[in-house]
Amino acid sequence: MQKSDIPSSTQRCVALLGRKDEPTDAVEEYCQHLGEAISSLGFSFELQRVRWLEIGWQAALGELEKTLGNAEGSWFFLQYTALAWSQRGFSHRALKILKLLRRNGARCAVVFHDAEAYSGARMIDKIRRAVQLRTMQKLLRLADLAVLTIPPEIIPWVPSASHNCVTIPVGANVPSPEKAWSQAKLSGQPPTIAVFSLSDGSAGADEVQLVADALHYAVAQTNPLRLTILGRNSDTSGKQLRALLAGTPVQVDILGLLKPEEVVQVLGSCDVMLFVRGPISTRRSSAVAGIACGLPVVGRAGWETGPPLTQAGIALVPEQDQGRFGPTLVRVLSDPPYRAELAQRSRQAQERYFSWRAIAAQYAEALQTNVRNDP
Repeated sequence: MQKSDIPSSTQRCVALLGRKDEPTDAVEEYCQHLGEAISSLGFSFELQRVRWLEIGWQAALGELEKTLGNAEGSWFFLQYTALAWSQRGFSHRALKILKLLRRNGARCAVVFHDAEAYSGARMIDKIRRAVQLRTMQKLLRLADLAVLTIPPEIIPWVPSASHNCVTIPVGANVPSPEKAWSQAKLSGQPPTIAVFSLSDGSAGADEVQLVADALHYAVAQTNPLRLTILGRNSDTSGKQLRALLAGTPVQVDILGLLKPEEVVQVLGSCDVMLFVRGPISTRRSSAVAGIACGLPVVGRAGWETGPPLTQAGIALVPEQDQGRFGPTLVRVLSDPPYRAELAQRSRQAQERYFSWRAIAAQYAEALQTNVRNDP
């Protein structure tokens, strides 16, 4: 929707995106789904990318200022991840955007997609972490509204006295995931485990090993099995897993990057999702995709794990067994009533918390509450 097409009674919202992620941009997809859902609630929702990587920061800020027009009363949502605003994670220039918006009369929100600073023990890692923490704290203070995808009380850098925070979980970046609920499982196939998106680099290698260990354990208890790998890094990781599982009765299907509607079809054909990409939380869109498609999800708990995620069909690996997914996976696969109960909980959680309709309603309430609380 163009700015001139927006009715005067509609609240204008603009999502500001930084550097585009490749090969898929989950933050951009998040904004697209949110925009579609919130448009029926009296809001317009535009997407605008700040092209600092292509034309430099000074030119990008000038370009943004030219396109602002009369920003008075409009909501601008800065989408924050450290790498969206810096090639190396030094994200402090995001503050310039918020200050520019405020000077032009805009109402400012920051959506913190990553609320944790980067780890590392090198001096450069410590400096980067300090910059990220300071940047996030300043963004929080400057913003009219801070949207967090995990509760603020578990984030160390968020002051307990902050009153401009709201927790809204991410949704699944796939269309109509509810279609998977009624999809028939593949007849004549062994139980199917989905792994949706893995990391790259050393983190990805660790995740591949976790999946392989879980499947080695599970196939000894409930053979044969089928492993379906899709999403980011699935081509490389899938080949590694195929080699690690050679000689076992595990069929490994490597699907790579799929269209969003194809992701729904694939997940709908699976029996359970195995999530090994760190502790499971409400900011992990790939885990939420499993919930949205009505799957039981096997994952491990961490400091980010809590409601409403724990109301979904999550089978958590015991804390003392964090590196071993096999026993929990076997329990889900070998107990049909338990698996059906988890699937039902995932469907209920999708309707109540993780659907884009529910997420848009939470955004609308947060914006309206912010306006009501203005002095």
